[in-house]
Amino acid sequence: MVRITLVRGDITAQQADAIVNAANSSLLGGGGVDGAIHRKGGPEILAACEDLRRGHYGKGLPTGRAVATTAGRLAAEHVIHTVGPVWSREEDRSELLASCYRESLRVADELGARTVAFPAISTGIYGWPMDDGARIAVRTVLSARTDVQEVRFVLFDEAAHAAFEAAVEATR
Repeated sequence: MVRITLVRGDITAQQADAIVNAANSSLLGGGGVDGAIHRKGGPEILAACEDLRRGHYGKGLPTGRAVATTAGRLAAEHVIHTVGPVWSREEDRSELLASCYRESLRVADELGARTVAFPAISTGIYGWPMDDGARIAVRTVLSARTDVQEVRFVLFDEAAHAAFEAAVEATR
């Protein structure tokens, strides 16, 4: 069973086999976690993403899917890029959000990763309510079939940390 660890901090500073990037579908960088990973990881990550765009992902990475690249100058071996859904009051997109976590773990297994650091996918500019995003993330990770030993949720602030802590407690 996967061990969940909660960390308040900067995902770009994490030493892990893989860091998950809450990417946009272009894979070419953006704001929030995506921008920080591209900035700190250096041009190697962008070059790898451009290669993906020239290949199988010419139209971009679909929401809920995941793909890996080098981690460039980060302290991780790989970056797993996943595109979270934009939250909607009118449409339940929970399965797409859960898919981001499942697909990222699937890619991590293909890479042989044992430690994976995740941000709180879709809870920033994509507007997903933090409590619900934390619940979906924790339940999905705990129910996933994976060889990953540790999932580390790296949370930017105290409110996010508290939401994930409550989600973990609710599973006990």
